Parts: sequence; structure tokens; C-alpha cells
Amino acid sequence: MHDQNIQQPPAPQIKTPPLQKLILVAEDDKFYATIFKTKLAKEGYKVIVTEDGQQTLEVIRERNPDLVLLDLIMPIKDGFEVLRELKADSSLKNIKILVLSNLSQEEDIKKVKELGALEYLVKTNISIQEMVEKVKSYLT
Repeated sequence: MHDQNIQQPPAPQIKTPPLQKLILVAEDDKFYATIFKTKLAKEGYKVIVTEDGQQTLEVIRERNPDLVLLDLIMPIKDGFEVLRELKADSSLKNIKILVLSNLSQEEDIKKVKELGALEYLVKTNISIQEMVEKVKSYLT
């Protein structure tokens, strides 16, 4: 005797934006990298983490992400060098870059904007949820 009227529970709904967007998190601090990756993945984004500037540039060239969250203080090449190289490359200069750093001096903020970053966010002054909202605003 088989009871064919047993209903299966509905499959869990996962938030996936149309044509899943790729975000590169360039962050050498494992704590921040893990939090950013986890939170953005929960929002339905594909997330890649890089730990130094050289690796960041290589992954950007290979994968052409929709948005980069860029730390400024990283090994090998810092965020300023990464920005300079990206903006000098005609095939990469239009990638959206949000700088997320603990440097908060006016001269750093000004330099980053001049180099073409969309926004400069100070990690200690912004909540993870605010960061996610900023990312969403640039990817919609």
C-alpha cells in the first residue's frame, strides 16, 4: 500500500539575483574576508576572495567581476597600485570599485576617488549590512 498523497515540503527559496553577479573581495584580513564573503553569498552573489594586490589583479583579468571591494593595505601590491593598474587598462577601467579600508585620512580618500573608485568606505564606520546595501545599489 503506497500513499501517493504525501506532500513533500517545498524546496527552500534561495535569493539569487538574475544572472548572478560576481563580486571580488580583495582583503588580506581573514576575519573581514570571511564576514564579507559569507554575507554577500547569503544575498545570492558569487564571491571570490583574494589576499594580495597581485592576486587581485590576476583574478580581475581572468574573471572580470561585476564589482570589487578593495582593501588598501595588502601585501605585494597595495590597493592604490591595484586601482592605478585597473584604471590604466582600457578593458578593465569600467569595473566598479568600492574601497573598503581602515585608512580614513582625507588625502587617502581624495587619492582613491581621483584614481576612479566609486566610493570610499571606512570599515570601522560602516556596518556589514550597510556595506551590503551599498553593493546592491551599485549592482542593480
